[in-house]
Amino acid sequence: MVQIPETKLFFDRDLSWLSFNERVLSEAERTHTPLLERIKFLSIYSSNLDEFYRVRMPILQALKKLSRKDNNEIRQEGGLLEEANQVINSQQEKFGVVLKNLVLPGLREHDIYFVYNEPIPQVLNNELSNYFLSQVLAFLQPIDLTEPDIQFFPNNNQLYFVVYVEYAQQAKSYVLNIPTDSLSRFYETKHEGKTYVFIIDDIIRDNLSLLFKAGEIKGSYSFKITRTAEIDLKDEYHNDVADLIEKQIQKRDLGLATRFLYEPNMPKMILDILVRHFDLGHATLVEGGRYHNLKDLADFPVKDVQLSNKKWAKIVYPSFRKNKSLHDQILENDLLINPPYQSYDSVLRFFNEAATDEQVIEIYTTLYRVANDSKIVNALITAAKNGKKVAVLVELKARFDEANNIKWAKKMKAAGVEIIYSVTALKVHAKVALVKRRQAIRNRYTGLFATGNFNETTANFYTDHILMTAHQEMLRELELLFIFLRKREKPIDPDLIHFNHLLVAQFNLQNRFLALIQREIDQANLGKAASIIIKLNNLEEEVMISKLYEASNAGVEIELIVRGICRLIPGAIGLSENIMVRRIVDRYLEHGRIFVFHNGGNEEVYLGSADWMNRNIYRRIEVCFPVYDEHIKKQLKKLLMLQLQDNVQAVYIDHEMKNVPVPSSNDNIQSQYAIYQYLNHKKND
Repeated sequence: MVQIPETKLFFDRDLSWLSFNERVLSEAERTHTPLLERIKFLSIYSSNLDEFYRVRMPILQALKKLSRKDNNEIRQEGGLLEEANQVINSQQEKFGVVLKNLVLPGLREHDIYFVYNEPIPQVLNNELSNYFLSQVLAFLQPIDLTEPDIQFFPNNNQLYFVVYVEYAQQAKSYVLNIPTDSLSRFYETKHEGKTYVFIIDDIIRDNLSLLFKAGEIKGSYSFKITRTAEIDLKDEYHNDVADLIEKQIQKRDLGLATRFLYEPNMPKMILDILVRHFDLGHATLVEGGRYHNLKDLADFPVKDVQLSNKKWAKIVYPSFRKNKSLHDQILENDLLINPPYQSYDSVLRFFNEAATDEQVIEIYTTLYRVANDSKIVNALITAAKNGKKVAVLVELKARFDEANNIKWAKKMKAAGVEIIYSVTALKVHAKVALVKRRQAIRNRYTGLFATGNFNETTANFYTDHILMTAHQEMLRELELLFIFLRKREKPIDPDLIHFNHLLVAQFNLQNRFLALIQREIDQANLGKAASIIIKLNNLEEEVMISKLYEASNAGVEIELIVRGICRLIPGAIGLSENIMVRRIVDRYLEHGRIFVFHNGGNEEVYLGSADWMNRNIYRRIEVCFPVYDEHIKKQLKKLLMLQLQDNVQAVYIDHEMKNVPVPSSNDNIQSQYAIYQYLNHKKND
């Protein structure tokens, strides 16, 4: 236990997020992680960092500029930019060490030569030049920066070279695209029993003389520009502070450049030309490595099963019965699907059966992030064409998925699906579906409540929970929510809909969770057993954290599993002595939200779409839902216990925000594999 200053009650959210990415990076250096999986974690780290520069850096840069203003909230946070940059620089150094000293030698031990930051072997020059001339050259579009009227806007995170060429009369600087939007970043070939992998950057660089034939290549240097994404600052700050930061950001051009990443040997003269030409005065100039966008390592072409995680066969649950519909099975008892351990086919079957069942008259669902080739959307289109009333709330403000969601919304609308768009200032993040059947003289409901998106692609690597239920009272409450959402209004009265079962953000979610924590406090004050187990992606919102502190001080035992941002400081004297926080990073992305309250021994269990963040609680429609089936409650508790026992992939988050390994033992538990084994054993129950 440690004593912390009374003024420091919460970790910073951005530094906490960087701590999570540090944990991702550390997975790439662990010797027990299969070699190709280590490459995957390097890719995830790089992708995460790019998003940080798009989403968070604009705010930190604005806070820095405003830190001298007479506003205490801004003044306290004005120094975060330097601290974040120090953390990132340290992590980037570690990234380079892991790749150079661990991954590359490991590949070579298996006769895989990833040619990285070294000359192309002479024996393969002709083959690579032929590839350049036949496949790459058509996509190259050099831009002459010396032309007076040139209008060129480098795209976000697109890779470029600046090429310095000397001609007889003058020298010119060109910007040349590296066409990874059209071609693979990697080229794989075999020679004398060895596998060689080349980065397309090197193939282009080595053949520039075939493009600029009339001049002499004096230098080529890679760079990329990261630009800001849309940011809703009111998710985090009071209105006046948010407005100040917003104005600071809006002083700059659309698509603010937050980072200019360039090759370290780029001459200052050329660097100055690019900064001036692309108006990069506000961007953070970062001297990186020879290569950028190493998130592309996700597409590393070598697929050697011996160097990867052994695949776990998807568990089919519920057991398939050809002559019994999924609807009838749900009427018998609730079902819980746990992808990616269990097959997502049951979810697809739910929508497919509803689309073709003659008794189904209405289907309602929310779609937040849609798969590129969505079978669920195709089922909804089929349902509409079969004469069913289909209403879909499509969230157009799902960051980075806007275009794909719009594409599918247009297709559904053309097929006769009623498309509902959320209110501009209110995202709908709930993951729910409702099917209404006409049976005899009354309607009967079945539905899905999920912790993750209805997306069969992400279901392969996000751990989530999907409850299939025929609980009529819960589903009637869900129908009332859909009726409200179709009005496209922000809820002005939290009592507008009286939810007895569901916890819905903007209505009763926060108050109900606070009441559930208070009940544990009351039990502890009476000297009775009291405990809380919560699993979240992110824990940020101060009211909820403060209530957990209050519960800790009352003697409530609190176990938290938080994958990403965690602003709660654990293990602090007089604040959080009874709170432990774990973080689990493994082959799958931990994504499910689970809430367990001891309740005097009669445990209450909830699942849901809501993290405890400002945006989830105050600015979105989220749905958390109770689990009433005792068998499912027991199963969820078992999954949580396995995660709380994890001493292979889990770490503790300590009072300094460090990732502290859980001590190993003679009985080591890797929770994701243990969960797979448990569910595989239980598949026929």
